[in-house]
Amino acid sequence: MNTVRETAVGLFVLIGLLCVAYLTIKLGKMEVFTGQGYELNASFDSVSGLRVGADVEMAGVPVGKVTGIRLDPDPMRSQAVVRLRFDKDLHLSDDSIASVRTSGLIGDKYISISRGGSEHMLAPGDTITDTESSVDLGSLISKYAFGGVK
Repeated sequence: MNTVRETAVGLFVLIGLLCVAYLTIKLGKMEVFTGQGYELNASFDSVSGLRVGADVEMAGVPVGKVTGIRLDPDPMRSQAVVRLRFDKDLHLSDDSIASVRTSGLIGDKYISISRGGSEHMLAPGDTITDTESSVDLGSLISKYAFGGVK
């Protein structure tokens, strides 16, 4: 009789822990089980404030995530290389533009994609060559405040 009760309690606790783990992954926006889609690179002069896990949007609709940010290993170019994972159904032309944008005045940074008009599509692993870096609001305000803007 005691072993049946202990087994039932143990099973209940195990199911509860599995539910908590599932909710932690889903609410934390972690993608453990989804490897679908494809990745592209984009090189920017500055990605200040952009974080891994940030959204990639097209026309305000989320179409992917930022999966990595690193410095270009080429010493002649001091650019940030951002790795972007896109939904598998999205196809971008080779003249698409990637921009670092801010949601709201002091909100989070994200990548905005503007689709190009070329008929040549980017293959997985390719690089988006047309990019726009983020505007550093702090330096812009300091230039204006101290008379650097003409």
